[in-house]
Amino acid sequence: MKIVTYNVNGLRSALNKGLLEWLAEQRPDVVCLQETKAQPEQIPADTFESLGYQAYYHSARKKGYSGVAILSRQTPDRVVAGMGIEAYDNEGRFLRADYGDLSIVSVYHPSGTSGEERQAFKMEWLEDFYRYVNELRRERPWLLLCGDYNICHREIDIHDPVRNANSSGFLPEERAWMSRFLESGFIDTFRYFHPEPHQYTWWSFRANARANNKGWRIDYCMATQEMKPLLRRAEIWPEARHSDHCPCMLEIAFP
Repeated sequence: MKIVTYNVNGLRSALNKGLLEWLAEQRPDVVCLQETKAQPEQIPADTFESLGYQAYYHSARKKGYSGVAILSRQTPDRVVAGMGIEAYDNEGRFLRADYGDLSIVSVYHPSGTSGEERQAFKMEWLEDFYRYVNELRRERPWLLLCGDYNICHREIDIHDPVRNANSSGFLPEERAWMSRFLESGFIDTFRYFHPEPHQYTWWSFRANARANNKGWRIDYCMATQEMKPLLRRAEIWPEARHSDHCPCMLEIAFP
């Protein structure tokens, strides 16, 4: 099974930039989308059907903001929208699909770049997310949490760790949270296969950042330790240019 996570920075915009054609070429089994910025009724119902996908959405109440989705070739046994926490569910940040013993989540962590209030919201989210998924994994041990975490974990995950030491997304407290999260029993699947630096998933639109590969690795497929025997391959696909992010792919052994 091939699972892709992709922050599309506006699903309608990405569709206008060739996302459907790219999906037809790559043919992943499950696609976790973040920052869809769309209500379900704004995406024609048959948009993904021609490619064999069923589409599931969890949109923000605020139009044109946040939102996650899952595209799936196989019909999930169950789809659960939200975490049962109103402040987060109103922003459309968590969507889970169950396939037998396997659960795949599309998650969009808040950004703190707009100011102190949103940074505080982000830190509250991180603690609530930590508690929620560690409780969920007791029920669903094969758990994949795929999405935009808005955090670079280590210095090799960001092009300029010195100048960004006080930037949201690379703050010491955010990085410490990521370490604690991984130590609680999760695997950064890309790093599991690729220890080398200069591998990024997001680039600013400014100053030719993407052309110069001055990026940040903030998108992840996180797997529970219980899934380690199923992990086969992980890749970042920077050649896909439908967004300021690029897709990440995880391949697992799953019937």
